[in-house]
Amino acid sequence: MMTSVDNRVRTGPLSPVRGFMCLLALLILVGCGNDSAPVRLQGKAIGTTYSIVAYGLPDGLDAQKMHQGVEQVVADVNVVMSLFKPDSELSRFNKYDGADWFPVSKELAGVVRTAKTISLLTGGAFDITVAPLVNLWGFGPEKRPNKIPTAGQIKNAQAEIGADFVEVRIDPPALRKLKQGISIDLAAIAKGYCVDAVSGWLKDKGVSDFMVEIGGEIRTAGTKPGDAPWLIGVEKPVAGGRSVQAVIELNGKAMATSGDYRNYFEADGKRYSHIIDPVIGKPISHNLVSVSVVEDSCTMADALVTGLMVLGPEQGINLAEKHKLSAFFIVRTEDGFAETATGDFPQHKAMK
Repeated sequence: MMTSVDNRVRTGPLSPVRGFMCLLALLILVGCGNDSAPVRLQGKAIGTTYSIVAYGLPDGLDAQKMHQGVEQVVADVNVVMSLFKPDSELSRFNKYDGADWFPVSKELAGVVRTAKTISLLTGGAFDITVAPLVNLWGFGPEKRPNKIPTAGQIKNAQAEIGADFVEVRIDPPALRKLKQGISIDLAAIAKGYCVDAVSGWLKDKGVSDFMVEIGGEIRTAGTKPGDAPWLIGVEKPVAGGRSVQAVIELNGKAMATSGDYRNYFEADGKRYSHIIDPVIGKPISHNLVSVSVVEDSCTMADALVTGLMVLGPEQGINLAEKHKLSAFFIVRTEDGFAETATGDFPQHKAMK
C-alpha cells in the first residue's frame, strides 16, 4: 500500500505546499498469475519516495542500470527545482533581487509556464507563490502560531504572493520577477514533473510496460503480462485509517490526487485544513475532501488537483465539466460521501 505526501506541507527537498496526498496505488496482483517477474525499484525522491514496477526490460538494461538511471533523473530534478539546495536553479532565482530576465533551464521554464497556465485556468486557486500564506497558517517549516492569524496578517501575506508577478520565457528560457521579494515553491507540481521525467527516461531506454509512482502521483505505460491493466486505488477520505474508495484502470495515463483529511489542526473547536485558498488567504472550509485527475501529463494532473481542490465542489466540478477535465470528486455529505466523475475519467469500481 502506497501513501503519498501532498504538497502543502514542507517535508523535504522541495518544501511541498499541500498535505498528505490521498492516492493509493494498488500493487496487489502485480505479476500474479503469470511467469513474468516484475522489476521493482524504490527510493527517495524530492522529499518523498518513489516506487517503480516494470516488465520486460530490453537487452542492455538490467535492474541495476535502471536504478542508477532513475536515481540520476531524480537528482537532476533536485538540482533544478529543490528549495532545500541553496545552489539549485529555483533557489538562485528566489534569491535574485533584480528586475531583468534570469536565465534558467528549459525544464524549469516549462514547469513554471504550466503552473501559470493552471493558475489562470483556476482563477488563482493554484498559485506557486503561496508559501507566505502556508507559513502564516503553520503548515510550512516554521512553528505553528499559537493564535489564528489576524485579518491584517493575512492581508500582509497576500500582498507577498501572486503568480502574475512571475513572467516566463521559453526561448531562451528565463524567468523574471515583476515584484521584488516574490518567490516560487514548485512543490505542488514538481512531483508530477518528476514522474514525467522518470517515465520519459524509461521510454527512451525501451521500457514499454511500467508504473511510476512518486509521492502518490502515478503514470503508467503499457500493461502487465497477459495484457492485464494497471489497477490504481483512490483512497477513502477518512482520517482514521487506510482503505480504498474506488479502483480504476489507468492505461497509458497519469493520475494525481489531492485531499484535505490527513493534515489539519483544530483550534477553538474549528478544523483548519492544510490546503490554503490564495484568493481569500485562508484554509479551505468546503465539503470537497478529495480530487483525482487523469491527464497525459502528470505535471498537469498534479497542478490541476490542487486548483480543483481549492475551488471546492461547485466551482471545481463546474470548471472540470466546462473544460472536459477527467476528474473524480469525493464530497462529504451527511450520509457519507458522494462521488462525481467528469470528462473521460476512467470507469471505476466502488469499494464497500
